[in-house]
Amino acid sequence: MSRRLKAIPKFKNEAAERAFWEAAGNDSTQYVDWGRAQVADFRNLRPSTHTISLRLPEDLLTAIRGQARRLDVPYQSRMKLWLAEKAAGASRQDETKKAG
Repeated sequence: MSRRLKAIPKFKNEAAERAFWEAAGNDSTQYVDWGRAQVADFRNLRPSTHTISLRLPEDLLTAIRGQARRLDVPYQSRMKLWLAEKAAGASRQDETKKAG
């Protein structure tokens, strides 16, 4: 017996989609028949990163490595997260200034 699935809404952006799926009551099994799902193969997927060289004062790098070690994460991953958070915050500030 097949049940009727809900249509997945169109989203304005990735943040709206993320908010939708994180909201209570939006269970993916209401939208997707997981019994028909197939295993995805990403063996040939290339990372979308670029290698850069960044010169930092030694004491700053030591502090970053120390915090990363306390959090048990690689220091470069911690740096990427900080940079992403800062960039997102700057984007939000820019949007607020445009709207204001």
